[in-house]
Amino acid sequence: MNLGGGVHLTYCSNIHPGESWAEVRANVDRYIVAVRDRLMPEGDFGVGLRLSARAAAELAEPAVLAEFRDFLARNRLYVFTLNGFPYGTFHGQRVKEGVYLPDWRDPERLRYTDQLADLLAELLPGDPTVQGSVSTVPGAFKPALGGPADVALMVEHLLRHVAHLVALRARTGRVITLALEPEPHCFLETLDEAIDFFARELHGPAAVSRTMELTGLARDAATLALHEHLGVCLDLCHAAVEFEDPVQGLRRLGVAGIRVHKMQISAGLRLPTLSAEALVALQRFDDPVYLHQVVQRGPGGLTRFADLPEALASLQGAAADLEWRVHFHVPIFLASLAPFASTQAFIREVLAIHRARPVSKHLEVETYTWGVLPEPYRSGTVVDAVARELDWVRTELGA
Repeated sequence: MNLGGGVHLTYCSNIHPGESWAEVRANVDRYIVAVRDRLMPEGDFGVGLRLSARAAAELAEPAVLAEFRDFLARNRLYVFTLNGFPYGTFHGQRVKEGVYLPDWRDPERLRYTDQLADLLAELLPGDPTVQGSVSTVPGAFKPALGGPADVALMVEHLLRHVAHLVALRARTGRVITLALEPEPHCFLETLDEAIDFFARELHGPAAVSRTMELTGLARDAATLALHEHLGVCLDLCHAAVEFEDPVQGLRRLGVAGIRVHKMQISAGLRLPTLSAEALVALQRFDDPVYLHQVVQRGPGGLTRFADLPEALASLQGAAADLEWRVHFHVPIFLASLAPFASTQAFIREVLAIHRARPVSKHLEVETYTWGVLPEPYRSGTVVDAVARELDWVRTELGA
């Protein structure tokens, strides 16, 4: 949805299982059109597509792409953002740390992301002022990294992608941005880590010189290209789980010249105290599909766990002096999921900042865990839940 001022709101289609283009296309027809009808009886509805590598390759066939563009035009839909984070299967089987593979050390991640940018340039609406964004993995899963050589490889591939986006812009006139998404237990985990990485590796003199080599741009133009085409995807669940300060975090990003190319509006679980009741109930959220990283705040500071079983095993019993935040996306309209709270208050604080001055032009609700969310916390159909989430955001924004 176009909220005015160049800001667009949608939800991510990764909530709907589907790895082939035929499955994605059917989901758009079945679910996204239904959400549009619920929320937008008139006007155009923005789409946030998640495309696996398989679906992207199938959509790239000229006839298939032409059919989809025609479908979008006939159904008052427009695509402005893609989720390029999960490369392969994302539902129905073990994903866990495999969701980050191939990571930015692997040339296949570069090839896949280049193709997503090409597709998005074709799918953007006719209005040339609408830019496209692609969210991606935060470099790699932190425990998988071997050292400086791995970081150098990620940087080289990211700069090569910037060169691809520069050439794509010259050829089509469309601006596509890449948004690295900090996430617990990843190479880019916190906003401080992201700011440091951009300053050292993506905005520094070496990155500018390498971009000049790859693009033929002059120094000032290469510097601008790095800022315009590379930024972050601020996932509000991830940031809340990391106990980020939203005011200070956004201020630091601005001072560093790092643009928030996409903001994913999502909520995680919050356990203000680790009561025995809450710990027993939490075991229902330990599913075999996704990683559910845990960040613990206590008298000694923050302690991080890669997944729920590791966090639960660290306890000898209830611990009233500890607070846990869990990377398990829950419906954003729920402030309480008794016996838990959610991190909804963090979302409210960021959206209040956004009302005063837009944080990002691209807003995307991302609650992909519907298929593994324990039954007591579900209500209605997927379409009901998505429509309610989007309406909740519109209300918070006064739109």
